[in-house]
Order: sequence, then structure tokens, then C-alpha cells
Amino acid sequence: MWKQRNVWILLIGEFIAGVGLWTGIIGNLEFMQEHVPSDFAKSLILFTGLLAGVMIGPLAGRIIDSYSKKKVMIYAGIVRMISVLFMFLAIEFESVWWMVCFMVTIQLSAAFYFPALQSLVPMVVKEKDLLQMNGAHMNVATISRIIGTALAGAMLVVISLYSLYIASFVAYGLLLLSTFLLSVDEDEKENEMVNKGKKAASFKEVLPVLKGLPIAMMALVLTIIPMLFLGGFNLMVIEISELQDDSTIKGLIYTVEGCCFMLGAFLVKRISEKVNPIRLMFIFTSVVAITQLSLYFSDIKLLSLISFGVFGFSLGFFFPITATIFQTRIPKEFHGRFFSFKSMLDRVMFQVVLLATGLFLDTIGFHLMVLVFGTISLVLIFYFALRHAKVSQETLMNEQKSPSV
Repeated sequence: MWKQRNVWILLIGEFIAGVGLWTGIIGNLEFMQEHVPSDFAKSLILFTGLLAGVMIGPLAGRIIDSYSKKKVMIYAGIVRMISVLFMFLAIEFESVWWMVCFMVTIQLSAAFYFPALQSLVPMVVKEKDLLQMNGAHMNVATISRIIGTALAGAMLVVISLYSLYIASFVAYGLLLLSTFLLSVDEDEKENEMVNKGKKAASFKEVLPVLKGLPIAMMALVLTIIPMLFLGGFNLMVIEISELQDDSTIKGLIYTVEGCCFMLGAFLVKRISEKVNPIRLMFIFTSVVAITQLSLYFSDIKLLSLISFGVFGFSLGFFFPITATIFQTRIPKEFHGRFFSFKSMLDRVMFQVVLLATGLFLDTIGFHLMVLVFGTISLVLIFYFALRHAKVSQETLMNEQKSPSV
């Protein structure tokens, strides 16, 4: 796998995109802090971009399934660069409306780019290497997040916000150039047939496909469990910092979680060769649920760091495994629509969990909230574990009843 040129292009491109994305996010927060006094107005601006990405999702999925994934990524890259130009105008005229344009266009770009990228990965590497590739890809994304945020914070001390976005613009330009270098053998005849068929096809076709694939449906629903943690991650970190009356704990939590995530993603390929990936998925979702419950004792510094470290390590296994399940079990002609559907679901779930976390923190408090989230997670795991065992037993019985050929 590591000898393939396309693999390195995708990973380097992901790193560049991540650095550009996170420097841009820090820049956005800095701009809003200067020009948007209301916290509610800030949330509305962020929500506007999210809503645009969700609304365009069905169209993005159909286009990705109908045309070359590489071309979709190239056009999305161009839109991403155009979005940064809106931010230059926002800074020049100190206009929040131009920033809204930036948020909308960059989310539209992401709605096309990332599902197309996930659909392209199975075309770049062999099926046996998918798990390793997904783990490496997520590690690179994590590293770029750490470097991007640290770099942006350091840059803002010595350079202007305008210069920060120039750096982001250059990063996106390099990403676009790297996309042109991809050499993927996409079957043009198949694309033509798919294109003709999808003119009248509905985005809703994904749902019957999922119903016919219990493993994929189960993996999709189980992503709710880490989302219950991730959606309110920042709010929980702030709350733990206040509980311990220690501002330094925030940086330690992010560092420990990120490092443990990379360790898990590095080990997932080796462990999955010895243990069934489906079993691993259940094991690590159970660990995530227990970790949520363990946050009840987050007043203790060491225990809170251990909880976030174990959480990060578990996600390092969970996300590559589920990504591989989706890429291998979902038919390739549905990849674009499925990954667009998943992206929409993730965005909506993230916002719902974020709002629920804020509401629970204000009403029932941190300690009861983590018990509620942990209990919900354990119930979901128990239900799907029983369902998976039943389906596996029925499949085995059918195989035994079928006459041997």
C-alpha cells in the first residue's frame, strides 16, 4: 500500500487540507470575537454554514455517484479557494455578511469533497488494505488538527488575520494541485450508465440499501455513541476545567485524547488481523460508553485524563473499522449518496448533541448528564449486540439447511 503514489497524494492532501481548515477555523473565531458581540449571533453564523451543507447533501450524493470522483474533488477544491476570497472581503470591509458567504461556500465545498474522497479510497487501495488506509488517513487528520490550531495561534501573535487567511488560501491551492496528480482508473462506461440511471433516481434509495445490510445499518447507528461524547466535547472540557478550578487541564485533555487516538488508529490494522472487526466495534463502543460513565469522577484530575485517553484510543479503533465496513459493504454505485447521507447525519447529530449538552449542563448538571449519556449508549449497544447475534444465528441456520452443492 505504501508504495502507491495515490496513497501518498491523498494523505499529504489531507494533511494540507487539515492545516488550512483549522487555521481558518481559528481565524473565524478571532474575526467573530472582534465583530460579533452576541454569542447567539455567533452560533447562528456557524449554524448557517452547517445548514447549507446539510441541504446540499442529497444533490452532492447524486452528483458523486454520477460523475468522476476526482473531478468532483477538483471542483470542490476550486469552490473552497473561492470561499477564502469572501473572507478577504469580510476582513477588508469588516462585514459579517461576507463571512456568512464564506461559511456557506466552504460548507458547500465540504459537502461534495469529503464524501467523494471517502468514495475514492476503495478505488485507490485494495480491500485488504482499507482498514490500514482509513487508520492512517484519520491519524493524518488528527495531526493536521493539532498542528493547524497550534500554528494559527502562534501566527496570530505575530501576523495579521489577513495574513492567516493567505496561508490558508495557499494550503487549499496546494491541496487542489495534489488532487490533479491523482491517477485513478474510474470506469467511464460505468459512470455513463450510472449517470443515465440516476437522472430519475432518488437520494432516498440509500435507505432501502441500508435496510438490506444489517451490519452497515448497525455501524451507522452505533456512531451515535461516540457522537454523544464528541458533540459536547468542548463544553465538557470547559466544565471539567471549572470543576477542577484548573485552566491547564484543557490543554492536557486535548493532547492526551489526540495522542491516544493516533495510537489506536496505528494499532487497528494489527489487532483486527487477530480479532473480528465487528467484535472490535462492539468492544470499543462499550468502552466509550463506560468512559462516559467514568466522567462522573472527573473532579479528580488523573481520572479525567485517563477517561479522555481511553476515549481517544477507542475512537482510533472505532472510526477506521466503521469506515471500512461502509466502504466494503455498501455497493460502490451508492457510495456517493451514502457518504453524503452519513455526512448530513453527522452534522445534524453533532448540533443536536451540542444543544442537548448545553441544556443538560444548565439543568441537571455535568455529573447526571454523563450518566444519562452513558446509559443511552449502553442500551443501544445491548440492543444491537442482541440483534447481531440473532441475525448471525439465523444466517448460520439457513446455511446448514441449504443443500450442499
